[in-house]
Amino acid sequence: MSMNEESDNGGTGAVRRLAVLAALPQELGDLVEAMRAEGRMRTVTLGRRDYHVGNAHGVPCVVTLARVGKVAAAATASALIHAFGVDAMVFAGVAGGVGRGVRVGDIVVADSLLQHDLDASPLFPRYEVPLLERAQFPADAPLADALAAACRTFVAEEGAALADRFGFHAPSVHRGLIISGDRFVSSASEVRALAQALPEAMAVEMEGAAMAQVCYEHGVPCAIVRTISDTADDHATASFTNFLTDIAGAYSSGVLRRFLGAYAAARAGV
Repeated sequence: MSMNEESDNGGTGAVRRLAVLAALPQELGDLVEAMRAEGRMRTVTLGRRDYHVGNAHGVPCVVTLARVGKVAAAATASALIHAFGVDAMVFAGVAGGVGRGVRVGDIVVADSLLQHDLDASPLFPRYEVPLLERAQFPADAPLADALAAACRTFVAEEGAALADRFGFHAPSVHRGLIISGDRFVSSASEVRALAQALPEAMAVEMEGAAMAQVCYEHGVPCAIVRTISDTADDHATASFTNFLTDIAGAYSSGVLRRFLGAYAAARAGV
């Protein structure tokens, strides 16, 4: 029996599973602990990654760390599709804010994703993935809408307390373009260059567009949510480190708990 053929109902059929990914452990929040609490979680090690298979907040899930960078994200997404047969993917984590009005503590849910460091010109237009004839890969609209709704609920219920606790403004939720590249953007000059080249970009990170490309090629719905940990400028390293250690888990736990609860209700037809 393949990894995606096990059943939650006595072996009468394959389980439809949602993949939840992050690059770093803090970005998953308490999700793995929630799976353990619901029981029947097992861990499969494949390609030096641990894939946790079980239920989280009522949803059959495969939860794993993709690790950092586009190759890592693409390899993990491929394994989730081919080895675990997941039906959809959600990537959660932190990012640098590059869009006007996007501040530390805000949340960005991707409508589309692009690799800002991909340039096969003059053979192909800058940013376009060769042979796919596109530069941007769309997030799945229903999944992205559900993530954004969970983010808005999280901000409404916990945003003020988080802002008071950690000393930043009341968080906002944004939708738009997230860009990815194999570089930690950490200077004001780089931010200006990205904003000039890609004025629609709201956040920059290192994995999402690679996962979105794999999902696009295989017809698997995906969505990406990013909490803004820094503004990708000269203070980015310190801001990112502090945010990741102190705050990222609270955001991920709060957003994913609400998203998965709504996802479970929708699957049950509630």
